[in-house]
Amino acid sequence: MRRWLSRLGSVALFAAAFSPVAMAANAIDVYRDPSCGCCGAWISYLRTQGYTVTVHEDQSMMVVKTRLGVPADAASCHTALIGGYVIEGHVPVEDIRRLLAEHPDARGLAAPGMPMGSPGMEMSAPERYDVVLIGRDGSSRVFAAHGPKA
Repeated sequence: MRRWLSRLGSVALFAAAFSPVAMAANAIDVYRDPSCGCCGAWISYLRTQGYTVTVHEDQSMMVVKTRLGVPADAASCHTALIGGYVIEGHVPVEDIRRLLAEHPDARGLAAPGMPMGSPGMEMSAPERYDVVLIGRDGSSRVFAAHGPKA
């Protein structure tokens, strides 16, 4: 009986992990310029972290950013959508997961610019950078800080 209950628990855990709801939570659309290598590196990083990535390369990035309300001071090279939120630039998955768990009333997150050491930008010494929460009004505030301490 105990063995049967253990197997039933394993089957339930497997089913929950691969349910449509769980899989939808890991589905992310990424808009990028096809010639940008660091965008490809961030997409690979997302996939290694368990995300199902759909890549869109045929969009004008400025049109995408404007349509999604990404402020100019938060812009980076690629823009993504997940769970109704915009993810701009090289945002680490732990910040995306936190955003989805806390579900704030906001447009999304951004790692402005292309900070060295952020996911997909590991080609030289890491720098300290902030991930900002973009408010519905376009304002931003620090959501998380990453990189070496100053």
